[in-house]
Amino acid sequence: MGNWIINNGLTAFILVVWMAINIFLFVWFYFFYDLGDQFFYTRHLLGSALAWARAPAAVLNFNCLLILLPVCRNLLSLFRGSLMCCGRSVRKQLDKNLSFHKLVAYMIGLMTAVHMIAHLLNVEWYNNSRQGIYDELSTALSNLEDGENTTYLNPIRITNLDPQQIPTYFVFTTIAGLTGVIITLALILIITSSMEVIRRSYFEVFWYTHHLFIIFFAGLVFHGAGRIVRSQQSEPPHNFTFCKDRPADWGRIPECPIPKFAGGFPQTWMWVIGPMVLYVCERLLRFIRYMQAVTYRRIVMRPSKVLELQLVKNGFKMEVGQYVFLNCPAISQLEWHPFTMTSAPEEDFFSVHIRSAGDWTDKLIEIMQNLPEGAQGPKMGVDGPFGTASEDVFDYEVSMLVGAGIGVTPFASILKSIWYKFKDSNPKLRTRKIYFYWLCRETHAFEWFADLLQVLEKEMEERGMGDFLTYKLYLTRWDQSHADHVMVHSDQDKDVITGLKQKTYYGRPAWDKEFEQVRKENPTSVVGTFLCGPEALAKVLAKKCAKYSDVDPRKTKFYFNKENF
Repeated sequence: MGNWIINNGLTAFILVVWMAINIFLFVWFYFFYDLGDQFFYTRHLLGSALAWARAPAAVLNFNCLLILLPVCRNLLSLFRGSLMCCGRSVRKQLDKNLSFHKLVAYMIGLMTAVHMIAHLLNVEWYNNSRQGIYDELSTALSNLEDGENTTYLNPIRITNLDPQQIPTYFVFTTIAGLTGVIITLALILIITSSMEVIRRSYFEVFWYTHHLFIIFFAGLVFHGAGRIVRSQQSEPPHNFTFCKDRPADWGRIPECPIPKFAGGFPQTWMWVIGPMVLYVCERLLRFIRYMQAVTYRRIVMRPSKVLELQLVKNGFKMEVGQYVFLNCPAISQLEWHPFTMTSAPEEDFFSVHIRSAGDWTDKLIEIMQNLPEGAQGPKMGVDGPFGTASEDVFDYEVSMLVGAGIGVTPFASILKSIWYKFKDSNPKLRTRKIYFYWLCRETHAFEWFADLLQVLEKEMEERGMGDFLTYKLYLTRWDQSHADHVMVHSDQDKDVITGLKQKTYYGRPAWDKEFEQVRKENPTSVVGTFLCGPEALAKVLAKKCAKYSDVDPRKTKFYFNKENF
């Protein structure tokens, strides 16, 4: 438990606080509408469905306030810079922004379903009361109206239609009903297109449908303007405990004046206006960055259909492990895709390595392959850079870097920066030891990265620091011909795949053995474990970090960090 708290304690605390606020809002507003005297007559028409509609609405307001904040990338980068003086655990929460965004979205989906079902029942009961199906009091309340038609209780005012058609007519002709339908349809499309299988295979579908959030928020702002949930007013003084059994005497005796009702003031816009303004500023900043000129320094096609772009942009400053969003108008005016930078901050350009992984990347690679020799590529918009967990790598004495496939890109930036720091004899380098693991399915994937490792290998040897970097490359898929080739050349000093002194391993790492070795070699160190790879591997490494951390502050502790896009 102590090890788990080291890695996840603050995250769990934040989630508990978030859930506690949701529960408090739900319970508070449920009892407010279920017990409040001003809603006595409203409850008589609607029953408990009134509270079941309003309590989720309060929770929705709170979560709609939160949903945009985790995707304000520039705001998060500002927070990350402001929190550099804080502990690692505090900054690490910013790397879980998308997880929190999804969690809030799930809550919005759940509360929307409850809110919608309750209001569908409310409309049906309003209609039945209007038709005189229920008791005398319900009929009297539904027939209340005045000259200006503003102090009624039952919002269904029409009576000259087929009673079966009135609920549908009401839903599609009132502000609350129509915006509710639009909001719900937009939310269904956003949530269903966000499923992992669609997002991975049809990113464009996910991207475009996600922008229905504009319609969602527009509808949300106007949704409460219909004021269909109405409460009794204090003037004139109408004692419902005495008058509820005497509807025929309303307005005839002084004790029972005709009750007046009014809809509540719309509040949703007050919850969401702040995040909406922040998000508009975020998009304006992105547009300004998009308009800034970007030039190509170099375009290289690497093995395994990996495209390397070296780009130059005035005033661009980066840190290790950061990422940028790229937009190519020749492919799509609206699509932006994140890519981790593989260059070091010490270089006068920034580079990205782009693997063929979908329609957008395939089209970009095709465009670059068809360019004439030495030509500039198509216009490229760049937004960023943005911070990630890898920025903290030099805050640890010991770091374990784990990359899977193209997930090695943030560590290319880190290892390049280390080379420059050694070259310049940078005294600020706190890191004493780096363990680097790279898992790949095919041999060609190693080629573009092996050159960097060879340079580092040579640099460490010349400085007498051969133990500073321990790296292990794992090939997770191979055929028999490859195995035969390796066996024939097994006695060579260098690896037949990479040309490095460190031989390539076959299969997957034995993580228990690796963590045990790191702990044994660094008995009193704080070890940062960084992953850029699949979720399944993240779960394994997170468990190992908890398992091999020691709660004794004088002994080895592992902190898990994962790249999230």
